[in-house]
Amino acid sequence: MNRLKELREDKDLYQKDIAKFLNMSQNGYSSYETERLDIPTEILKKLADYYNTSIDYLLYRTDTRKAYPKSIMEEEQK
Repeated sequence: MNRLKELREDKDLYQKDIAKFLNMSQNGYSSYETERLDIPTEILKKLADYYNTSIDYLLYRTDTRKAYPKSIMEEEQK
């Protein structure tokens, strides 16, 4: 199963809910979930933060769902 779909369904959300969070159309978000389009870096960051996971998890580079600790650079940008 697609990780984006799995994470979304774990929260009992619909594609339209995540699309609204990302300020995009449901069809646009669906293209990411079905892997018809590559996900832009900024969208990946938002999704990883929203689901409290890592971009690596979203991209199947790890099976560890837990988010990484925040970096010093990220904390300074706030």
